[in-house]
Amino acid sequence: MFYTSTRDNSIKLTASQAILKGLSDDGGLFVPSEFPKLSKSLKEISELDYKETAYIVMKDFLNDFTEDELKSCIEKAYDSKFDTEEIAPLTEAEGVYYLELFHGKTIAFKDMALSILPHLMTTAAKKNNSDKEIVILTATSGDTGKAAMAGFADVPGTRIIVFYPKGGVSKVQELQMLTRRGKNVKVVGVKGNFDDCQSKVKELFSDVSLKEEMAKKGFAFSSANSINIGRLVPQIVYYVYAYAKLLKEERIKDGDKINVCVPTGNFGNILAAFYAKQMGLPINKLICASNDNKVLFDFFKSGTYDKNREFILTDSPSMDILISSNLERLIYLCEGLDDKKNKALMDSLKTTGKYSLNSEFSKIKDEFVGEYASWDDCKKKIHDLYEDTGYVIDTHTAVAAASYDKYVKETNDKTVTVIASTASPFKFSRSVMKAIDSKYENEEDFKLIDILSKAANVEIPEAVKEIQTLPVIHDTVVEVKDMITAVKESMNL
Repeated sequence: MFYTSTRDNSIKLTASQAILKGLSDDGGLFVPSEFPKLSKSLKEISELDYKETAYIVMKDFLNDFTEDELKSCIEKAYDSKFDTEEIAPLTEAEGVYYLELFHGKTIAFKDMALSILPHLMTTAAKKNNSDKEIVILTATSGDTGKAAMAGFADVPGTRIIVFYPKGGVSKVQELQMLTRRGKNVKVVGVKGNFDDCQSKVKELFSDVSLKEEMAKKGFAFSSANSINIGRLVPQIVYYVYAYAKLLKEERIKDGDKINVCVPTGNFGNILAAFYAKQMGLPINKLICASNDNKVLFDFFKSGTYDKNREFILTDSPSMDILISSNLERLIYLCEGLDDKKNKALMDSLKTTGKYSLNSEFSKIKDEFVGEYASWDDCKKKIHDLYEDTGYVIDTHTAVAAASYDKYVKETNDKTVTVIASTASPFKFSRSVMKAIDSKYENEEDFKLIDILSKAANVEIPEAVKEIQTLPVIHDTVVEVKDMITAVKESMNL
């Protein structure tokens, strides 16, 4: 097993080297040279807990980590910071299984991978005799930033700089970032949208003179976004775990196919489900759910990816993305591992804002279904699900749930389905409570959190309680063009 770039497949790195670099120097993303098959049967995996499942799934992707090293990383990651013993519980509502991925420290699915990435990265640094201080440079649409900071704060040999779109995240998301303590942590608001942040971060990764300047001072960039393979591989685990749990509870029979529906922005979470399928997980359809920005919905309908459209700020801000970076990994596979063709497509995206697939698009159409839900669809789903079952979902999960309803109406597909529930409703209490009853529209944010707790009969998560009293530490806001200055100032360059 080695890792190569989607834009230059002559590159061959070990897993630990790919994790350390984060992004290839040519701007490409690292992909595995092959997809290992699960080394245990799903029946056997159904008897394992989350940590044991994680080891089975990850060991062949990260095969230059020793058994002790990988198990140590897993043990440190999936501990008491999660507020449920199962780590990723399944909740049934209206015949659908919601995979709750928000029980970690920052109450979003990003915790599932960002709890282990710092341990993988520091282990990788030792394995490769790296003498550089690792600078985690990341753009966030709301959740990655906080989860990355929670993982890397005060980790020796690392620094983390997070860029987020000022005005483009929820109140709770912003306060979670701005109140984050840590001697090695820097948060910067950007006067732009997430795509502006992400594109500039990728540009900084490819800035040769900046990297040379950093190297002289003993620094090296890496990434905590899902562009880092060390973020992506741990996400495969929970899909395998979900299937195994359904099997153990006799909700399905061994070998039965399931559908997986994922609210999708940067395409990493649903790509992880696709990778799980390549490992042998019996998945029928991967339902890619988009919000009003729906660039992926249009792509799966037409085969043309076109970001030339209005950028819409929605009530599911972590999905407000027009450049879905991880899609490049899927395109590379579908193009038959043709790095030159893939690079040409990505160059077209950069210069014209779009690209089209031709005959290769049929391969994607067999695997994925694109759906989208408007905010009106999402409001209705949150309201109706609560009224009918008492179960409360957040705005991103609502995109998936409402999209899934459309899919079933169009296809009458009755396959058992898992919906990735990607965030706690407490992160978006205003939007959630407004959907449940419009009378809450003008309530104060933190009062709405108390109301939501009573309505859902769920205790307020610690992550939300603490931000009500913590002081704001980070107040830097810059223009997109000044992001490089913020990076240099943070490292005293």
